[in-house]
Amino acid sequence: MDPWQSATSALRAPLVAVDLDAFDANADDLVRRAGGLPIRVASKSVRCRTLLDRVLARPGFAGVMAYAVPEAVWLASSGVRDVFVAYPSVDVEALCAVAADDTLRREVTVTVDSVEHVRFLRDALGDAVAGLGVALDVDASLRVGPLHLGVRRSPTRTPAEALAVVRAARGVGLDVRGVMFYDAQVAGLPDAGPHVRVLKRRSVRDLHERRRDVVAAVRGEADLRFVNGGGTGSLHRFADDRAVTELAAGSGLYAPTLFDGYDDFSPRPAMAFALPVVRRPAPGVVTAFGGGYVSSGEPGWSRVPSPVRRGLALVRTEAAGEVQTPLHGEGADGIALGDRVWMRGAKAGELLERFDTVHLVRRGELVESVPSYRGEGRNFG
Repeated sequence: MDPWQSATSALRAPLVAVDLDAFDANADDLVRRAGGLPIRVASKSVRCRTLLDRVLARPGFAGVMAYAVPEAVWLASSGVRDVFVAYPSVDVEALCAVAADDTLRREVTVTVDSVEHVRFLRDALGDAVAGLGVALDVDASLRVGPLHLGVRRSPTRTPAEALAVVRAARGVGLDVRGVMFYDAQVAGLPDAGPHVRVLKRRSVRDLHERRRDVVAAVRGEADLRFVNGGGTGSLHRFADDRAVTELAAGSGLYAPTLFDGYDDFSPRPAMAFALPVVRRPAPGVVTAFGGGYVSSGEPGWSRVPSPVRRGLALVRTEAAGEVQTPLHGEGADGIALGDRVWMRGAKAGELLERFDTVHLVRRGELVESVPSYRGEGRNFG
């Protein structure tokens, strides 16, 4: 039986559940792979304060990597310490709230990635910009000739470019606290074949060398609190990088399907959602209510949810739909109307934008039902 089924049988579906045993085991494995470096928890991949608090209370985890300044204000105002917003913001109202409050200014660090953004903060905040904590986001993609292999994040890449941003930041009174490098082409890319493995090895070598030089240059200008690197898929690759002081992870706690294809680790599926079966349109086919929880990123079949039960698959001509999801296969005829089909999402926390409540289960028992960010009336984009 699915680990979530008996614990939630009395609850109305659609619903989402998290297996606490798997969640905790995944947290322990992340710490093991981090090799002694603290892990900053990526809140976008959790989006549930109860579970965020749970992992922060465990040894090996320290601080939050938030995705929006209003989110950071909310978390820090409720007692969460050391919140780093890892994406640049132009939300002037939220930035002013941080700059105007002693506690928020101490606990919240925001991102800059260019001289242009430093100037934006100066012009938007005026004198209030002084003392606002910032970290520099440095491009961690791999360049091979004209090819850009990785995601489009920061325009800042070289030591000279990093120094220009840091000097501009210090020149307007910003407190430069950190540097971050997110290696999406390593951390977020499954090991789909020899070409991907070669790409990852080359990226790791390149980043070790370039990060060392960038960090050395920045440390000559600023007293850094942290140098952040890695993600769920690459913690172990950078645990021995002397330039790095902390790693980042979040998705590995829930272990969505995008992490099923990695060579170096095998997390336990901790989150799944249940859909009630409402139709039998043909032999070998059942249709569930809802289910169109398709994940962000490059469009494709890797972004759709997957049935947990063997012998069931999405119908390729319909996939997961807004109000119905047909499934076919040898397992379909054994499912009655009103039964549930359990699915796993392709990505982690964004699934919780569809659910107000997260049901926490352990060994077939319902432990607690807690609100997601959405359930607390919070949506940060």
